[in-house]
Amino acid sequence: MEDALKTSTVGLRRLFYMVTPNETSFKDVEDVPKYIDEALPVFILLVMIEIPILFVQGKPLPRFNDTFSSLAAGIISEFHNLLFRGTNLATYIWVYERWNIISLPWDSPWTWLFGLVFVDFGYYWVHRTGHEMNIMWAGHQTHHSSEDYNLSTALRQSAIHRYFNWMFYLPLALFMPPSVFLVHLQFNLLYQFWIHTETVRSVGPLEWILNTPSHHRVHHGRNPYCIDKNYAGVFIVFDRLFGTFQAEEEKVIYGLVHPLQTWDPINAQICHFKYMIQKVQEEKGFSNKMGVIFKGPGWSPGKPWTGLPEDIPEVKEPVQKYDKDVPLWTNLYIFFHFALMIVASGVVAKIGKGMSPISVVAFILYMLFSLTSFGAIYDNRSYAPIMELFRCGAFLVVTKFTLPVTSSMVTLGYGLSLIYVASAGIWLCISLRQNLLVRKVKAL
Repeated sequence: MEDALKTSTVGLRRLFYMVTPNETSFKDVEDVPKYIDEALPVFILLVMIEIPILFVQGKPLPRFNDTFSSLAAGIISEFHNLLFRGTNLATYIWVYERWNIISLPWDSPWTWLFGLVFVDFGYYWVHRTGHEMNIMWAGHQTHHSSEDYNLSTALRQSAIHRYFNWMFYLPLALFMPPSVFLVHLQFNLLYQFWIHTETVRSVGPLEWILNTPSHHRVHHGRNPYCIDKNYAGVFIVFDRLFGTFQAEEEKVIYGLVHPLQTWDPINAQICHFKYMIQKVQEEKGFSNKMGVIFKGPGWSPGKPWTGLPEDIPEVKEPVQKYDKDVPLWTNLYIFFHFALMIVASGVVAKIGKGMSPISVVAFILYMLFSLTSFGAIYDNRSYAPIMELFRCGAFLVVTKFTLPVTSSMVTLGYGLSLIYVASAGIWLCISLRQNLLVRKVKAL
């Protein structure tokens, strides 16, 4: 019990960057803990704790469908690690080993503080470019696609943005040891978890220095006064220095300027890329086509880099959020199967190195299909029952031929098989019922 309490306390300290150089300095990259992986139980715990606090404060509670969308995006963003583990860090190490100008001592508190400040400085420009350059926004917009704002929103990450942001940190490789960089890269991200909440109104004088829930609420707003503001990761000082700071004023309305009208997690990742391709095809002239890619999301010929402020529509409460009513049992069904998939992802993440590339790709494709199926159910798509029936059937077929034959696995296999047989039966009945209704309508 004492060890569990100590572990939880350490996990909470890490979320607030309340760690010391002595306990978080390492000579080699291999020795740096996976702080983000270790924080996952704390994430889930705080997401659960936030719900009763929001209820007591009389604020909107997390919606099942929106929470699913955030968690699904988080899972999709981690698939990269199953196939290309460490590639971004490998580039940083490659630059450091060949071109570093000064080798700062890894065990110096001054090096640690240097890392704290300049990794956040790098993040400011990663984040700012993610909003003010269309190709970068195409990845980052996933994180802003929620019309709600709670701790689960922090987990709504892009699967694509990471392929662009690493280059902004490469100048640090001229000075900063890779182990120091990796520590602060993780803590910078961990810090940003707790600021995704409406439960904290203000943190007093610290609002002048740190990024806080109030500042980040503005960043997630689609009110005209919120657009392209408060890019900070940890220190809001950078926004104050570079003219992008905005204090919270009127009620913030969250989400994209043009909100998504679907719960499909794949569409949430790639929708802006599809829009860009269409715009490039429509624009005349090479410079205009390049402008669509490299200028701001609001740009078009004859307009400033980030577009005109008057192009941003005014929004006032009450706002009609995208939603499709589904029964409570459907929400519980999706989250039960979703939980099974999260456990499976955790297992594959641990044993992934021992799996063949084909097996890893097959697992990722099945996961993507499953998340798309859940999204279709939430969207009330007519084809959703067939998709889910096929998903359950595929699971039964695959486990029949691939589950290891051990006493514990046989017991587990029987349990899972019963669950998926029952689930397939539910969607078979729903699909047959839909077909009967369609036939009756056609007969009329």
